[in-house]
Order: sequence, then structure tokens, then C-alpha cells
Amino acid sequence: MIQPDWETLCGRVRQIAGEAVEYIAAERKRFTADKVEEKGAFNFVSYVDKGAEKRIIAALEKLLPEAGFIAEEGSGRVDESAPYQWIIDPLDGTTNFVHGLPPYAVSIALWDAQAKEAVVGVVYEVTLRECFYTWKGADAAYLNGEAIRVSDVAKVDSALVLTGLAYGLDPEVVRHFENSFAYFNRHSHGARRLGSAATDLVYVACGRADAFYHINLSPWDVAAGAFIVRQAGGRVADFCGGDDYTYGRSIVTANPRIWDEIFRPVTGNEFKGC
Repeated sequence: MIQPDWETLCGRVRQIAGEAVEYIAAERKRFTADKVEEKGAFNFVSYVDKGAEKRIIAALEKLLPEAGFIAEEGSGRVDESAPYQWIIDPLDGTTNFVHGLPPYAVSIALWDAQAKEAVVGVVYEVTLRECFYTWKGADAAYLNGEAIRVSDVAKVDSALVLTGLAYGLDPEVVRHFENSFAYFNRHSHGARRLGSAATDLVYVACGRADAFYHINLSPWDVAAGAFIVRQAGGRVADFCGGDDYTYGRSIVTANPRIWDEIFRPVTGNEFKGC
């Protein structure tokens, strides 16, 4: 099998993501809350999520027929033996979308199953029409054609920290997670919960925020964004300090200068996920 040209492939994925963004934006103008379904506690889906995913997958199937799919709403051909996997969140930040509150984004990553790494990453935030992207071998990560870089903030007390809230976990883990959130509220420029992990990650990549951490996420929440952060010079790890952040359900990322100051309060010696 001939290896694809990652840069060319990334350009096509950006176009596909952009088409999905236009569909989502158009549907938001006529969307009403009665069209929301509950997949579980604090976990919502709508016909827009499903419609965007079907459009994305139909286009990606033609782009790389040998690839399988790992998609939030379960569309596409599941083939664990495929050499590549598309990891897709068609609408990251559904709760924000439902309420008409930014941000929310399309997230698409191409995963090399043998190398166990992302080779293409695209996060397209809908409300500002901002496309963040990179590919394996690129010199940088990009936002609408311009190279981006993580911040150079050197101390947490000058940093802005992004996170989410953990639901449905062991109470001790949730308590530790909430304590870390309170810690950053006291010891940084502030902690924020934006409601879209994919967007949180690319905001770290472009230096709008200085760190992001979360737990109990899925591969489609982080695969593209984490790759973009790394290509923009950021550090990324799971809560145990390893590299299982795509499938391991915990992630910490920050600019390298504040990594230690971020990592210790987030994980702590008492974190029991390791």
C-alpha cells in the first residue's frame, strides 16, 4: 500500500470539515431544543450531530477507502484490522450548540493503527469559522493558513487554564478533579470550562490558553486536537504521565514552560487512575 501524501490529504479533510461546518451553521438557525435526544446523563445528541457525521463519512470513504471509522454517533465501517482509522466527532460541544452558545466544532483525525499515532488532524470551530489543522511531517500547526504556536507563559499564576467537569466517575476521583479546578481558580489567571474539548485543545495550540486537562473523554474528543497541540510545540500526556491520552480517557496538555506546575495539581499523588 502506497503511503498517502499527508499534506494533500489534510487539505481535502479541511474541505470536508468545512462543508460539515456550513451544514451545522445552517441548521442552527432553525434548531429547537425539542429536537435533542439524551444518550445518557449530561450527554446529548441531535439530528444535526448525526447528519454532519453521515456527510463527513460519505466524503471520507471516497478519500481513503481502506480506512475504518471510529465516530461518536456510530456511523461508518468499523474495521479494527484497517491500517488507518478516521476518528470523528461531528459536533464537539453539542450542549453548547443546543443552547446557541459557542464554541462547538467538527473534529477529524486520521489514526495510523500500526504506528499508533495521528497523521492528520483538523478541528474546525463553527461559530468563528476557524480551521486548525496539521499533518505528519508538517513544520507547524496552522489556523486558517497561519502557523500557530503554544504560549510562552512561564508561570501558572500568569496562565489561563481550561478544563471540563468529570461526571459518572468514582466520587474520590471526581472530588480530586474538582479540587484541582479550585486550585487553578486560586493560583492562575483563571480556570474556564468552555464545553468543547476539541476547541479547548486548539486554543492551547494557538496560545489563547496555556493548559487544558480533562478526564473521561473519548478518542473523538481529543485525537485531532492533541495532535495539533503537539505540532504547535505543546506537551501532552495522560494523567499517569504516559502517552495513552487518545484512548486512555485522561489528558493533560500545556506549554512546556509550565508543564510541571500544571501536571502536579492535576494528577496529584492520590490520583487512582494510574
